[in-house]
Amino acid sequence: MKILVVGGGGREHAIIKKLKQNPTVQTIYALPGNGGMAQDAVCVPIGAKEIEKIVEFAVQNGVDYAVVAPDDPLVLGAVDALNAVGIACFGPNKAAAAIEGSKVFAKNLMKKYGIPTAAYQVFTDPRAACDYLQTAPLPAVIKADGLALGKGVIIAQTREEALAAVHAMMEDKVFGASGNQIVVEEFLTGPEVSVLAFTDGVTVKPMVSSMDHKRAGEGDTGPNTGGMGTVAPNPYYTEAVAQTCMETIFLPTVRAMAAEGRPFKGCLYFGLMLTPHGPKVIEYNCRFGDPETQVVLPLMESDLLTVMQATTNGTLATCELRFAKRCACCVVLASEGYPKTYQTGFPLTIPADLADSVYVAGAKLDQGTLVTAGGRVLGVTAVADSLADAIHSAYQKAERIHFENAYCRRDVGQRALLAEKE
Repeated sequence: MKILVVGGGGREHAIIKKLKQNPTVQTIYALPGNGGMAQDAVCVPIGAKEIEKIVEFAVQNGVDYAVVAPDDPLVLGAVDALNAVGIACFGPNKAAAAIEGSKVFAKNLMKKYGIPTAAYQVFTDPRAACDYLQTAPLPAVIKADGLALGKGVIIAQTREEALAAVHAMMEDKVFGASGNQIVVEEFLTGPEVSVLAFTDGVTVKPMVSSMDHKRAGEGDTGPNTGGMGTVAPNPYYTEAVAQTCMETIFLPTVRAMAAEGRPFKGCLYFGLMLTPHGPKVIEYNCRFGDPETQVVLPLMESDLLTVMQATTNGTLATCELRFAKRCACCVVLASEGYPKTYQTGFPLTIPADLADSVYVAGAKLDQGTLVTAGGRVLGVTAVADSLADAIHSAYQKAERIHFENAYCRRDVGQRALLAEKE
């Protein structure tokens, strides 16, 4: 089989490595991919949002199956365009991808179908939003409606921060048209959990849970990033919590999307908060999370391609999904200064014996030399029988990877270790 994977980050690298394990896979094309995944896939310099070029390439090269991994092409309708020329895909169509593409849509969906989430207000006028925030409870959560590279959420501790967030999103357009509407939510408290789930529009099969580390600095300080590390499973996500989530959130969400004429097929990401009043949805994503994928897929014992095709074909109910009863930790190595200003172009050295554990995100080949080319450069993952051992091993591996101005959080997984003792 010839497989096409749209995207070029660590998540896509993890997906490609897992797909390669299927013996029927002959060639994997990564569009655009990156220099660090060139050993695992044929990288083609076509951007993830260049839908027409992606379709043209897929047709010309006889692609049998496509995996659309990032949010942007999904929201833009890449699956619809590929399906239109007869190419089966993993991922939701444009109508279903709105569950991530519009936070207003997602919040209204949850309200309509009684899916637990934070109380909220929607604003299209910055003055009205500012008036509301003069008396709203603090902290306040302010979200741009559309996609914003995982950075479109501000938790405002003061009135000044809240008003500044409104001005930045709605008037300064720091996230472009994504800030034309905003959602202001109540601030929820409790442990956060990420759960990725396969669904074919009817059946839902969750993957192992994980805990993400979004902030740039240790102790969860500093600005939000695309993720500085993650561990799996999440110790807060007990079997009892999982059962509650399935009954009150996962199945109701999939049924709601079907009822709206937007059946969701692919990977549905549930960002959850385990509040004192039960689990609530913080956000949905219409695809695999990054870097959650880099700990979830290494624990997956089932064949990824088989499960993906079952979501496409509507046969997920009869498809086995197994995960190892082990633990995984992924530590992200980033360029110092990320997510704000940082330098790139430094030679990147990855020992050959670590290749299977490393998922490259921001790197390119420069005259045959692998150099850094992004904020998040790579993630390095370790799997072990205990969470403590997985964390220790991941940091040991990270120490052996070198590039100038490398930065990583030194406390990935420490919150999870404390939770294990509670």
